[in-house]
Amino acid sequence: MATDYDAPRKNDDDVNEDSIEELKNRSSNRQSAVVDEDEAEAAEGFELPGADLSDEELQVRVLPAQSDEFTCSSCFLVRHRSQAVESNGQLVCLDCES
Repeated sequence: MATDYDAPRKNDDDVNEDSIEELKNRSSNRQSAVVDEDEAEAAEGFELPGADLSDEELQVRVLPAQSDEFTCSSCFLVRHRSQAVESNGQLVCLDCES
């Protein structure tokens, strides 16, 4: 905050005589810490469900099947071997077996 050293100084009596209205005006003129954000601008960054994403490109790294994984013959999800159950000669996951 800049200080004007050439301005006349107030003594204690002058400071006590400030009116309440003047003090309220001083406090209301200060900038608040709350950021005034435009809701429309904030909403532009969000993608809504069902939005048209046809121009977007999905980049996913595909890994080959690991030695401890299998593909369920019912739901075709890749699962860990600990979830495998043989049904009718094919491997299915525990979720599809029940």
